[in-house]
Amino acid sequence: MPAAPTPWPESLAGTPAVAVIERAISRHRLANSLLLHGENLGTLANVAHGIADRLLNSHCFTAGEDFLSSVTLAKEHRLDQTGSKGAAVQQYFPPKQHPDFFALRPAGKMRQISAEVTRDLIGSIQVSPQVSHRKVAVIYEADRMNVAAANIFLKTLEEPPGSTTILLLTTRPYALLATIRSRCLLFRFTDSGNEALADADESTRTLWQGTIANYTAWLDQLSSSVATKGAVTRQILSVYGLVTRFNAVLSAATEQVWKQQKEKLPAELDDDEIEAIQTGITNGIRFKLFAEIERATSQFARQRLAAGDDSARRLLGASIGQLEHDVGLLRLNFNESAALENFLLTSLRLWSKR
Repeated sequence: MPAAPTPWPESLAGTPAVAVIERAISRHRLANSLLLHGENLGTLANVAHGIADRLLNSHCFTAGEDFLSSVTLAKEHRLDQTGSKGAAVQQYFPPKQHPDFFALRPAGKMRQISAEVTRDLIGSIQVSPQVSHRKVAVIYEADRMNVAAANIFLKTLEEPPGSTTILLLTTRPYALLATIRSRCLLFRFTDSGNEALADADESTRTLWQGTIANYTAWLDQLSSSVATKGAVTRQILSVYGLVTRFNAVLSAATEQVWKQQKEKLPAELDDDEIEAIQTGITNGIRFKLFAEIERATSQFARQRLAAGDDSARRLLGASIGQLEHDVGLLRLNFNESAALENFLLTSLRLWSKR
């Protein structure tokens, strides 16, 4: 029996979002439906598995009420470690192998979640738990539900089965039905660190660090400067300076990573495959750069809150919502310069409107 549950991703351990989830689980007050979103599906999956482990195997990690309730449940089901009738003992199951863990993933050439498999999942979670006192259902890439599946699933969110926690994972929350989003408690998870430029050279990393510093200084000017004509002009010019530096970093980092990657590619790849790999590298880097802009915005807002600026909480939510919208448009072939420009101009209006 493990001494500790599945660890959270190292970059998220101790963050406010994780602390809120841990506290809710310990108090048996976690919402029935959670929407976990961010730019890294692997990170979201690790968070979901950590939640599932703590819910399904609570008897292995805690004492007191959790342990007693799980033993009582085991007696009621009269299950031993092999699942046969007998001793009232519950064994530990890794989250994805737990009898009360259910998963839904996109499949087929179109990589969609169909109405048929959605109905199967709903049928599975309607029954009582087999081993634990709860059931957990994880929907990976929930934005891949087709229209029929989404509408079927919406009814389940409106009236969730008892003792069931539903976790929806997506890197594209804007692609989900608004009615689905509104029925879930939302958590955004962003990897920390400078992974976006891990393979870039020192000059490119320095340029990006300077860009983030300039962005933070720009936000500070917006939230504290007098809105004179001269100040507004400088602030707008700064927008296009930030866009130019962002593009320079993205271009340099992509070129450097591609130079390293192309030496490892098979010789038989055709031009279309090579272009697809290059595009994938660019997309991966730009999404991580945008994630670091989000982190810088959040850090700035926390500093403002600590300084007594209560409006920073509302402004942070509005600006991050705009950033998510603009990043979402990138998947529809929206130009990254236009996306960043739109975000910065919106930020200018938000943070300078005191």
